[in-house]
Amino acid sequence: MVIVDHVTKYYTVNFRKKVVLDDVSVVFNPRRSYGLLGQNGAGKSTFLRLIAGSEEPNKGRIWRNSRVSWQLGFTGGFHAKMTGRENVMFLARVYGVDLKKTLDFVYDFAELGPDIDAPVGTYSSGMSARLAFAMSMAVDFDFYLVDESTAVGDSRFQQRCAAAFAERRSRAGLIMVSHSVSTIKDYCDTGMILSNGKLLMFDDLNEAIERYRQMMQ
Repeated sequence: MVIVDHVTKYYTVNFRKKVVLDDVSVVFNPRRSYGLLGQNGAGKSTFLRLIAGSEEPNKGRIWRNSRVSWQLGFTGGFHAKMTGRENVMFLARVYGVDLKKTLDFVYDFAELGPDIDAPVGTYSSGMSARLAFAMSMAVDFDFYLVDESTAVGDSRFQQRCAAAFAERRSRAGLIMVSHSVSTIKDYCDTGMILSNGKLLMFDDLNEAIERYRQMMQ
């Protein structure tokens, strides 16, 4: 599970405090798929970064007794001066997974060829995204975090991404941010709305979607 315990997150912008999360508590079950809705600027992506551990709350704690992914396809965790191979090896050691198996999987899935041994800083955005997605699929997580995108690359590669992601999420939880209601319906069974720092939870996904639509009118 992932337990968000009385978490508050704010930023100071132009000497004014912008509150993103205001004393939010929630327990995420790895057998459920959660869709997070909210207006632009509500703090949805910030909430995912907090759950991933890439940002810290100002108050409260987030407890993780299950393996949580970084945001699917996120490239910000790569070191630009290290090669693709070196980045994969580093992350494999961090997550305690088999080094050779992980390297073989990423090499085959990302289809970078000899560029796997070039510095990531020389990659195009598409190459970096393929490497990041492949690495996300190489580690078995209990929770996958998704901010909008579930696939990258051209149509053929997107089909590979979709198939791999479908297989992973069949045995893992999901927390997804998307502005697309249809995408949320495709992937999620539980709804959440983040508004004015408060998180509203709905066991009925359709109820969450209807409330969100009312808020957007």
